[in-house]
Amino acid sequence: MTQWTSAVGAAQLARLLNSQQERPPAPGRRRPPAYRALADGIRLLVLEGRVPVAARLPAERELALALTVSRTTVAAAYEELRTEGFLESRRGAGSWTVVPAGNPLPARGLEPLPPEALGSMIDLGCAALPAPEPWLTRAARGALEELPPYAHTHGDYPAGLPALRAALAERYTARGIPTMPEQIMVTTGAMGAMDAICHLFAGRGERIAVESPSYANILQLMREAGARLVPVAMAEGLGGWDLDRWRQVLREAAPRLAYVVADFHNPTGALADEDQRRRLVEAARSAGTVLIVDETMSELHLEDGMEMPRPVCAFDPAGSTVVTVGSASKAFWAGLRIGWVRAAPDVIRSLVAARAYADLGTPVMEQLAVNWLLTTGGWEQAVELRRRQARENRDALVDAVRRELPDWEFSVPRGGLTLWVRTGGLSGSRLAEAGERVGVRVPSGPRFGVDGAFEGYVRLPFTVAGAVAEEAAVRLAAAARLVETGVPGPTEAPRTFVA
Repeated sequence: MTQWTSAVGAAQLARLLNSQQERPPAPGRRRPPAYRALADGIRLLVLEGRVPVAARLPAERELALALTVSRTTVAAAYEELRTEGFLESRRGAGSWTVVPAGNPLPARGLEPLPPEALGSMIDLGCAALPAPEPWLTRAARGALEELPPYAHTHGDYPAGLPALRAALAERYTARGIPTMPEQIMVTTGAMGAMDAICHLFAGRGERIAVESPSYANILQLMREAGARLVPVAMAEGLGGWDLDRWRQVLREAAPRLAYVVADFHNPTGALADEDQRRRLVEAARSAGTVLIVDETMSELHLEDGMEMPRPVCAFDPAGSTVVTVGSASKAFWAGLRIGWVRAAPDVIRSLVAARAYADLGTPVMEQLAVNWLLTTGGWEQAVELRRRQARENRDALVDAVRRELPDWEFSVPRGGLTLWVRTGGLSGSRLAEAGERVGVRVPSGPRFGVDGAFEGYVRLPFTVAGAVAEEAAVRLAAAARLVETGVPGPTEAPRTFVA
């Protein structure tokens, strides 16, 4: 019985390996033998989750041809991986990846840090902040007061509570986008909204155009749905969207869907201006592509007096092209797990009908809590508190990184929750691995790309403040030194810090 559940082709593995940046050896250190460098590259791909656990690797001869190295080099690398516990082999079944006992299983996206690790690890993995109190407690009490009438029903509302749908529709209308409750479906977070949209519009093998880089968890959701991702490069810094390139990709690839984060893009922090929004909608309409617009960061503008551009759906008055996804997770608190979709009524009806075979509906208590916030003015006050927290965190992190890592480059965004950082020629994957050893958890750039792109980047969210932000930068600098001088093997004990 074989132990592998997927397979990695020789050409695909070669692309992933070739994307890893190599640095000259440190003074006094020799460059490792070719077989050991190859084993290290494959091990790193497994630890990063870019090569899945239980994935069958190519035969030695196939990989040697793809890499233009000798078969002896590949055979020695595979033997090294078997010795380290990262590879198992069986005659007739091939070789497949494993993770040694004691190593955490890698994730392809961005998963929350386990609670037991919070005491010794600074978590820069997830771009999410603690709840803005006292507003969470007040919203929970308000929800309890409104609960009794709903307790006498079955509790399943596939489209969402009518009161919350009406409140969300009113918010769009107040922003200058006339919206009916029939154009809203409440979901279990933005991820639930994206999952429903992908299943409705994009069957297995369908093309989806995505920004490059883009949000790691959405990319992985689309991969697992069987989509073929078509990356469209973002401009450097905060330049954002190359509309000529978008028009070309939409015309030539004819993707069924396109996914964009126009408001404080995750991970770069870029903000699309109104001309970019208009031209993007026009290009999608001309290509017959449904444009999914993620607005989860839209309320997190961090500069005083900042005027936001109109929503992307404002440039699609007929409602035939743009599907908007919103969420309470970033602006308020991820623990509420409330998201929503705004689309044409026929699209909402199709999403609601399909939901009968998925989760039936979103929890009533959480919906009542968000509805309380939206209808009492609590939302605006809580979001203002969230903006103040994010701004202070951003400024502290920027100052600390500039002080401890002066060679790292980034543009400071005017909103959102993330810095997209070029790491001065260091491998983002190796930095992530070294960071685990010195007590800071950071996602590497390739998680936000397609097929190994962005090896020279990491994403740093504004989730820590003050002394913790300073300590995070100190630990990142320690991780950078480990990468520059050579990261110790995976079986060595990690360095311990007290947070």
